[in-house]
Amino acid sequence: MLHQILGLLHLILFLIAAFEILTSGKPLLHKVLWMLLILLLPIAGLIIYYLLGRGGKLA
Repeated sequence: MLHQILGLLHLILFLIAAFEILTSGKPLLHKVLWMLLILLLPIAGLIIYYLLGRGGKLA
């Protein structure tokens, strides 16, 4: 049960991050790199994106 809840939470956060990345005004290269990061490093990539990608130094 806990795994299902955590999996659903991860899916929701991934979809939100992907939508934000794809609809942002960032250059295409930045969008591709952020998408690769959250796809290849699912948990760590999302954490990095939410800490730095939404207006941090690497945005």
